Amino acid sequence: MHIDARNIDNNSLIEGDICIVGSGAAGISMAIELLNTPYKVILLEGGGFEYDSQMQDLYKGKTTGQRYFPLESARLHYFGGTTGHWAGFCSTFDPIDFKERDWVPHSGWPIKREDLDPYYSRAQKNLDLGPYEYSAKYWQDKDPELKGLSLDENVVFNKMWQFSTPTRFGTKYRDAIVKAPNIHLYTYANVTDITANQNVSAIKEVTVKNFAGKQHTVRAKQFIIACCSIQNARLLLASNKQAPKGLGNQNDNVGRYFMEHLEIKSAEMWLTKPDVLKLYQWDWGVKHRAELAISEDIQRKHRILNGTASLMPLEVAKNQTPMIDLWSADTAKTNAFMKEGERRGKTQKELKSHKAFELFTRVEQAPNPNSRVTLDAQKDALGVQRANLHWELTPLEKHSLRKIYQIIGEQIGISAAGRVRLMEYLQDENDNTWPEFTGGGWHHMGTTRMADDPKKGVVDANCKVHGIANLYMAGASCYATAAAPNPTLTLVALTIRLADHIKQKVKTTV
Repeated sequence: MHIDARNIDNNSLIEGDICIVGSGAAGISMAIELLNTPYKVILLEGGGFEYDSQMQDLYKGKTTGQRYFPLESARLHYFGGTTGHWAGFCSTFDPIDFKERDWVPHSGWPIKREDLDPYYSRAQKNLDLGPYEYSAKYWQDKDPELKGLSLDENVVFNKMWQFSTPTRFGTKYRDAIVKAPNIHLYTYANVTDITANQNVSAIKEVTVKNFAGKQHTVRAKQFIIACCSIQNARLLLASNKQAPKGLGNQNDNVGRYFMEHLEIKSAEMWLTKPDVLKLYQWDWGVKHRAELAISEDIQRKHRILNGTASLMPLEVAKNQTPMIDLWSADTAKTNAFMKEGERRGKTQKELKSHKAFELFTRVEQAPNPNSRVTLDAQKDALGVQRANLHWELTPLEKHSLRKIYQIIGEQIGISAAGRVRLMEYLQDENDNTWPEFTGGGWHHMGTTRMADDPKKGVVDANCKVHGIANLYMAGASCYATAAAPNPTLTLVALTIRLADHIKQKVKTTV
């Protein structure tokens, strides 16, 4: 069922069993899991079904620290959310990503990789991926032409990615949600405040507003906030009339530990003879490929972060504009990322064997409490304080990036396949600065991180906000560490896990 919140009576009271705030990958995945259940589900979307510049303006904010993209361009504010311009890259987190690492401050999740395996399998279907298989051998057995470099897999291994079409959640799942008798989708219902009971131990209601001047109240027994990492933190911080520091922020953790993937060209690989290296090639339409990754034992030995290296023919890579320069405030509207990606893919597809490749990195950011989202003094058009993102890196990221390529270079040399040349910004081991072309992957993570100890995080192992009985956070804001892979597959898996928990809990409250 779909209701436009601009067209109902002002100050309407909307009631249900479960309220989901946000309809991106997390919010829609949650709603899909609740289809045809006996529970009345209220799904709140701030925008409509199409891009709206007025809605997009609500995501404007300030950035400080490491250079970053304009905030209003990094997320889409309509039904389907940022799946409207994602590229479909999917891979699982590694076991080490969930473990406490003594060389990575604030690392460690209260869950293990194996806890997510059954949910990863289910998430594959949501994202239109293939079988739940992420070993290079599986795919090479199916296609003997997927040849890669002959490296010691105990040191550098081939980590597989699968690629969604990419699935546009707003398109694929719209009819199912609109036609579902128990799902009540309200568009133009932008949540501006959360109200708790007197001792702030449970949520009573949320307030929604829109540009038609309407304000409504939504009450439910369980609330799930699924607005993306920056907006999740912003909403908790802005809901401060009962808790001056913001809801769930009694230990000053909300908004902290914002993480991104550093995505940056890092080295060149020159082969002794030209090769296609099909295992590593990607263009639009390819369903899987590998990237070079460092084994857990070697990460421990060298005390480095997790990261991967993708290969692109050097003659193609040299003609590309860094995404940090390409991505502007208007990009969300023009969808320049998808157009540029398609252009790059078509260009790459025409090429065959190559002797030189650019090595491009995706490396996790170490959890850093100083990398954070706070509230700005300026308010948006609906009266909510805007977000201020301070993106701050540490020397561990630069050390890890440099060491990753030293390890890969050693292995390439040992195999006699060729040589690796680090880019100039990585050659001085005492240099912790970053070049102008340093970028991120638009992979917002952290800000309501998961931890058993309320002093170390915002939500528990079930994504429930510490100290508040019926408030949950969904999406990558719950990540304790960023890992190397793109976050969407894990985000959906974690949401399906949360949905199972909510279904069990709601039985006792409805």
